[in-house]
Amino acid sequence: MSVVSKMLWVLESRSREPLGLDELAAVTDRSRSYLSRIFPLITGYSVTAYLRARRLSDAARQLADGAPDILSVALEAGYGSHEAFTRAFRDQFGITPQLVRRQRNLNGITLVEPLRMDIATPVAIEPPRFENRPEMIFAGIAERHQMNNPAGLPGQWQRFQPYIGNIDGAIAGAAYGMVDEIADDKFEYVAAVEMRPGAYVPSELQRVVVPALKWARFTHAGDLSTIRQSIGVP
Repeated sequence: MSVVSKMLWVLESRSREPLGLDELAAVTDRSRSYLSRIFPLITGYSVTAYLRARRLSDAARQLADGAPDILSVALEAGYGSHEAFTRAFRDQFGITPQLVRRQRNLNGITLVEPLRMDIATPVAIEPPRFENRPEMIFAGIAERHQMNNPAGLPGQWQRFQPYIGNIDGAIAGAAYGMVDEIADDKFEYVAAVEMRPGAYVPSELQRVVVPALKWARFTHAGDLSTIRQSIGVP
């Protein structure tokens, strides 16, 4: 079972408990920082966002089935007040819990169903090549995207395409997609090229400095649509 699959199993089997990265780290034997990055890269959700969406989806079903009152549903979902629950419910679904309870259906609501990570065709990848690389400097376009709907990535690369091969001081032969900060269910992604030391970075591009590190270089040989499967290989 992959790390993310173990996380999902815990989140689904203990969804009513106040779970966090500490509990997941104990189960998976991985660090909090690793889990906080790998889970959204594979699933499109942060751990907090996934738990919230699953609890609210269950709440929506209860309301559509005619729950006797909203406050009891809110408390079961982990919210301490009617107001906090209504606000979270509206942010998730764009509709109030009062309306769902009144109309007795889930029309117009996209529920978040349990994710199953081990049903896809397994992806085999070659062992990584380790490299000690000095400080690297990149120049590119940085934009923020939703973890569970990164539809803007192709457009970002289209906007960066005219720069590839046309920046003085850029190292030819490769372009890089760099995932930076992951927060609030969004991630910063930089479409970039590597620059030679001391080269000028055009003012309209973002300069990214990566310190000297030991890198593990993996090769994804499949279609781009299956990249998350490669990332999730244990």
